[in-house]
Formats: sequence, structure tokens, C-alpha cells
Amino acid sequence: MPVSLRTFSLSLTSLCLLLPGDSLRAEDWHATLRAGAASAPRYSGSDERVVAPLVGVEIVCPYGVFLDSSRGLGWGFDEEDFGLSVYVGASDVRKDRKTGFKGSDELNGMGSIKSRPVIGLDGTYHMGPIILGASFEHALEKDDDDHDTGSSWNRLKLSISAPFYEGRYGKVTGGLNSQFGDSNYMRTWYGVSDAQASRSQFRAYKARAGLVSRGADLTWSLPLDEQWSVSTVLAVQYLSQEAADSPIVERRLQTSLAGQVVYTF
Repeated sequence: MPVSLRTFSLSLTSLCLLLPGDSLRAEDWHATLRAGAASAPRYSGSDERVVAPLVGVEIVCPYGVFLDSSRGLGWGFDEEDFGLSVYVGASDVRKDRKTGFKGSDELNGMGSIKSRPVIGLDGTYHMGPIILGASFEHALEKDDDDHDTGSSWNRLKLSISAPFYEGRYGKVTGGLNSQFGDSNYMRTWYGVSDAQASRSQFRAYKARAGLVSRGADLTWSLPLDEQWSVSTVLAVQYLSQEAADSPIVERRLQTSLAGQVVYTF
């Protein structure tokens, strides 16, 4: 069951209150609010698109404990050359019916992939202006009776990024990435079992572990003052042959565009 934002907030507050009183100075707390919209495929491999609102919050308290609506509750540090964070959050979902900003009717009969607790580890290493990144996620088993959509899975993302421009018009950063998944991940998101094939329009397909996709992104951020800024991200993912051969994949090249207003205090 996904942990609610309310539960995360209470946990974060409790952890911070346990720290020594001298540590809880106002300057040790940082908060970021984000609001915007994104245009993205309805699911990985879909040729349908949806424009959905983006709302996020991140709170960092002393000693690196953080609450991030996109990751969860965790701890991290960021030194001059190296950064590391660990967190517990909730995994992505995929609905087999079009429901609001989620899912697609094309997946009718496939069963919904429900959110489950996820444990994550993110690391970055700076080589001058170049940043190397690695992100690992382990999703816990959701339902041991549903092998198709409830299994635990592991995903690894490797990335490299660097700034292209920084000046009066803000900062532009570009990056490349590759994503890998184990057999449970590939089966959950791209496989079609015999049972799913009998209920849906798709033929059975067994997806093997390995490369999921290669991608690139371009981020432009523009500070308006010390607290306000705007950012735009264009991201492209090209599904690997193993994922692209899945009968649920309608388009191999996946693109998304997001714009946000960011307030930091």
C-alpha cells in the first residue's frame, strides 16, 4: 500500500524533532514547491498522450533527512564531488482502463499494476562539469497470488549529464541515460502472460531481463529572483528491442515535455 504524504510528513517531523535543539536553526531547513503540467504517453510504449498537472514538494531538514513527493522519505548528502541518497517511497502504477490522467483502454484485460513500497538508492559523482549518476530501485512484492502484475522487481538507471549553457538566460543542461530491468520488471511492464492474452487483445509475450531503454533529456531553468524560478524539461526514451517487441508497445520512441514554476524557501 502506498504511504500517504500525510504519513511521510508526520514521520519527517518526528525524525527532525529527535535531533539536538541547536541543529534546528531556520537556515538548516529548506523547502521547494513545484507546480506545472506535463505532456507524456499514457503508458510506456503508448501512442496516446495525456496532459497532466504536476504538483510537488520537497522538504529537507537538518542532517539531510528529506521528504520528496516524487521519491519519498529518505536521507542524503551532497559533497563537492559525490552525492548519495537512500529513500523509501511508492512505485509507479499502470491502469488497464483510462481513468483520469492514468491508464489506457488499450490495456483492457491486462490487469492494473498497483503501487507498492519501493526502496531506492541514488548516487552522483562529479568529474568537473560532468555528472555521472546511478539510480537503483527495488519494488516489494504487491500480491504473491498475481505473478503477472504483483511481483517484486529491480530497476537500474545510469546517466551522464553536463551543462551546455549558463548565463543571463538561465542554465541549460543535457543528459544521456540507459535503463535496465530484471526479469520481473520486464514481465510486469512489457510482458503478456497466457492469462493476460486470453483476457486482452494481445498475444502472449515473454520479455527477458536486460536493457529497457536509452534516453536523453534537455533541461532549461531560469531564475526569476532568489526564490522563484521556472524550468522546462524535454525527455526522450527509445525502447530497447526486448521492450519494443512487446505487443503492448505501439510506439518505440517515447517523448515527454514538462514545465514547472518552482518556489524555494
